[in-house]
Amino acid sequence: MAHCLVTGGAGFIGSHLVERLLGRGDRVRVVDDFSTGTSANLATVADHPELEIRDGSITDPAFLEASIADVDVVFHLAAAVGVKLVAENPVRTIHTNIYPTESLLRLASEEGLPFFLASTSEVYGKNPKETWCEEDDLHLGPTSRPRWAYGCSKAIDEFLGLAYHRQRSLPVVVGRFFNVVGPRQVGAYGMVIPRFVEQALGGGPVIVYDDGSQVRCFAHVQEVISSVLGLMDQPAAAGGVFNIGSDQPVSVRQLAERVVAKVGGEIAIEHIAYSEAYGDDFEDIQRRVPVVDKLQQAIGTKPVMTLDQILDDIIAWKRSSIDENGGDPPEQS
Repeated sequence: MAHCLVTGGAGFIGSHLVERLLGRGDRVRVVDDFSTGTSANLATVADHPELEIRDGSITDPAFLEASIADVDVVFHLAAAVGVKLVAENPVRTIHTNIYPTESLLRLASEEGLPFFLASTSEVYGKNPKETWCEEDDLHLGPTSRPRWAYGCSKAIDEFLGLAYHRQRSLPVVVGRFFNVVGPRQVGAYGMVIPRFVEQALGGGPVIVYDDGSQVRCFAHVQEVISSVLGLMDQPAAAGGVFNIGSDQPVSVRQLAERVVAKVGGEIAIEHIAYSEAYGDDFEDIQRRVPVVDKLQQAIGTKPVMTLDQILDDIIAWKRSSIDENGGDPPEQS
């Protein structure tokens, strides 16, 4: 039995990871300030005897030091998340993403703790290649565009993690997530699938930003968690950076049409400009498709669920959530 620290453990991805760790017999300490996560995400395991939940911010050095005491492995998922939050609060993004990561890495290096560092496809910026692999250049936009603060801050996290691996032999694995989706994800922070599903179930319209030609790939959270745990179980993965996501592309307009078709009924799809959604200084990425060969070579598998399977699961979850709340959408936090 390992004693695992999961920062951001009450969040969307973090809560699924916590469930899996407990399910395989580990002890889990969750650290979360519940700013974007919610206690409801951990409802299924709230009474588990091997779960400890600490309410506090990773930006508090004393709290962080106390939280890492006596653990065996660190899963660092806590971060400022979502395009909307990043666009509206770049200071919080930078402060939350960089300083606590360095503190955690330093503390973990004192004991040589295996360390999973959650990163993001945003670090690639607007690299114009059709597909992105881990050794590709990072093409971040100008500092006058707040959107790039997120990718830049997570790239610094990666540099820090790899530096601790090189200089102090810390067994760090960096996972770059590509559009992870599934039950419990909410649309409040710019996540496109839950937003589309909520809009469609509410009768529409489904709102597509810009012309909808943007290309994305969507991976189910359960397959992403399997990839994370698979990498952490492979000592040879230490010091590596891995794309984690689906490699099956779809345009955002096509995604909206798929959601509408699955929900059924007369639901309109409308388009608005990015400036209306995020402000005049927002800049988007046109195409985001990972190469996941390195992941597959490391653990023998990759996310393979189809978009139809993923949408069916999310729509079913969202419908059940609405039913449980008496016909209203679940509260988002």
